[in-house]
Amino acid sequence: MPKIKTHKGLAKRVKVTATGKVVHNKPYKSHLMSTKNGKRCRHLRKKALIKGAQADTIKRLLGM
Repeated sequence: MPKIKTHKGLAKRVKVTATGKVVHNKPYKSHLMSTKNGKRCRHLRKKALIKGAQADTIKRLLGM
């Protein structure tokens, strides 16, 4: 069996923590920020967890 290659595009966008949780940056914060209020901009700065079946798929694409 050949080795499983890492999906490089995904590897640049997500991180797996030491406990195995998948973390990503929130979208919608690159442009058109003047129309979004300050509270919304602050919340977009934080990282977000990916849960469930989607997290399992991401781990498989990362070779874990």
